[in-house]
Amino acid sequence: MTGVRLTVALAAVALVAGCASGSSETTISANGEPGWHGTGVTKGYPLPDLSFTDTEGQHVTPTEVARTPVTLVFFGYTHCPDICNVVLANFASALRGATPAVRKDVRLLFVATDPARDTPDVVRDYLDRFDPTYEGLVAPVGTVEKAAKALYISYEKPDGSQGGNYMVSHGTYTTGFLHGSARVVWSADTTVADLRADLTRLARLA
Repeated sequence: MTGVRLTVALAAVALVAGCASGSSETTISANGEPGWHGTGVTKGYPLPDLSFTDTEGQHVTPTEVARTPVTLVFFGYTHCPDICNVVLANFASALRGATPAVRKDVRLLFVATDPARDTPDVVRDYLDRFDPTYEGLVAPVGTVEKAAKALYISYEKPDGSQGGNYMVSHGTYTTGFLHGSARVVWSADTTVADLRADLTRLARLA
């Protein structure tokens, strides 16, 4: 399968109210390694080298926060009524059922797509509902847009015209990085068991 091109519609799986809309697509190369439950990536693109604020109020880049061999990156927002909660809960469940060695080597970064409402404190409270090891990253919408584009995630900037009651359209894929290079992309409907199997494999490759 090496060299086979897989066209992945990064927004298609999550065309549900509250999370994603549009049909942004990218082409990802299958990595030729059998056994992944997500989509393997041949040419691993890096974490975006952009400045964010973490949930402790520190200015950081994703690379600085990614202190574990395996880093998961998911874009979402705390007012999301559906898929964001499902994805974060599924990864938390996958990690709880993994071995201590796997849990030690994996960290999830949540990139807030709604910085007007999602302050570092708000994001911290939200992530703690799922897993206190999750880290949140907040930045102006322009930075979020650049980061999403770098990781082939669809994102429509909120225009703020609807007051405090609005939804944010964003892709719901999660990207798994191994030592800072993209290795696997998971859709929002990947099962907990499949996520756990892939995370275990990534940790072993580390």
